[in-house]
Amino acid sequence: MQYELIIESSAAEVQIALLNDKRLQELHKEKHNSNFAVGDVYLGKVKKIMPGLNAAFIDVGYEKDAFLHYLDLGPQFSSLSSFTKKVLNGSQKEAKLNQFHIEPDIEKTGKISQVLNNQNLVVVQIAKEPISTKGPRITSELSFAGRYIVLIPFAEKVSVSQKIKNAEERDRLRKILQGIKPKHFGIIVRTVAENKTVTEIEADLHDLMKKWESIYEMLKTAQPTKKLLGEIDRTSAILRDILNPNFHNIQVDNEALYDEIKSYLHNIAPDKKDILKLYKGKLPIFEHFGIEKQIKSSFGKTVPMRTGAYLIIEHTEAMHVIDVNSGHRSKSDNSQEINALEVNLDAAVEVARQLRLRDMGGIIVIDFIDMNSTENRNTLYQKLKDEMRNDRARHQILPPTKFGLVQITRQRVRPEMNVNTAEKCPVCLGSGEVTSTVLLADEVENNLRFVLKEQNEKNIELHTNPYLAAFFTKGLISKRVQWFMRYKRWIKIVPISSYSILEYRFLNNDQEEIKL
Repeated sequence: MQYELIIESSAAEVQIALLNDKRLQELHKEKHNSNFAVGDVYLGKVKKIMPGLNAAFIDVGYEKDAFLHYLDLGPQFSSLSSFTKKVLNGSQKEAKLNQFHIEPDIEKTGKISQVLNNQNLVVVQIAKEPISTKGPRITSELSFAGRYIVLIPFAEKVSVSQKIKNAEERDRLRKILQGIKPKHFGIIVRTVAENKTVTEIEADLHDLMKKWESIYEMLKTAQPTKKLLGEIDRTSAILRDILNPNFHNIQVDNEALYDEIKSYLHNIAPDKKDILKLYKGKLPIFEHFGIEKQIKSSFGKTVPMRTGAYLIIEHTEAMHVIDVNSGHRSKSDNSQEINALEVNLDAAVEVARQLRLRDMGGIIVIDFIDMNSTENRNTLYQKLKDEMRNDRARHQILPPTKFGLVQITRQRVRPEMNVNTAEKCPVCLGSGEVTSTVLLADEVENNLRFVLKEQNEKNIELHTNPYLAAFFTKGLISKRVQWFMRYKRWIKIVPISSYSILEYRFLNNDQEEIKL
């Protein structure tokens, strides 16, 4: 397997596509200057205690108050609360906890009213981003993820990832961390720490301690709803979590972002910095790598598979429902049972991909094609578990029922990725009546004249369907040459294969669409 990361930057957001053997596996969007991302740390203010829910609503500056359940306070909440008070009143003189007195853990079955009051100030971390009409879900059990370890303040335990199977390696890592970890800080050793040197792990620990020191410095003068620490951007987080020897290509189309990623790679994986490349092609980067086409085919209600079978994906407020259909995919020389098994196994691969691609969370119910054989149902169940093994979101899969239904619960920490694949008809604009197509060239030129003369745009691009692009550029004295002689501006024409036949857009020098 070969992994690639393709990054498209625009004025409004950054889009990140993760490819596995050229096939789109994950798509992330990160808006510039976005707040309330998972991992951000805030100084919140208690607005309302809800004894019936055993929870509290906390003001962190979002339009809806954040939700903090008693179980999300963490066992060391009393220590965090004491530390916060001491920093705010100036009695805590350093970020280190060597001289700090650790308070007893709070009761697991306690009540929120026993530890929180209205107007209390609490340090909290975003656990789930705002979704739909809900505010953020937060926790007071702070943790800071690095490349090789996770740092947990006010704890003492050193834990090693269960995915590291070698007992000697587990003992080696545990002894290393017990020898270098600061007092009153717990450590979780991540899977990628396997076989890493003391120097590499210690450098990661040093970076995480700098984050804690940054929180301490910000907290000394912080007012309620102040952000104390921002999580690293989504691009760096993806690289931190999944960068491995199978990565062979990272392409980015923005020079500033290229420099940022290059610096980050130098810190976490210097041997991988040569796989980073700055894309300078004429086509948009997603178009060049065929990602735009994959997005259009992967985010609709109907998702076709290569074998001819397809999925129907429906979203409701309570759950997601996926129906598997065989379509025309059947082999006449096979029995119905064998055909059903083959379609279901193919569908299991696509379902696992769709869950990651759309970042679907909560309850997912999949209606596979009915199979009578218990052995075949077990084969399907194992296949689905194998395909979901690389999913970084926590999930649980139940075996197929006798009706062919499989239930999955999957962690949801961000809003579901939703790409609208339906397009307004560029010819009739939704009216159902078609304008004469022979007038299109005149329409484009009229809009071009308006953009150049009335809006005084200097450098513009015309993005359009390849057929229309060819019409404007063909011949020695092409339409584009005529425009140049008339307006004294050379118009860059970019063919976009995903555009419908009569669709076009004008973009300015910042690659922003010019509204007409």
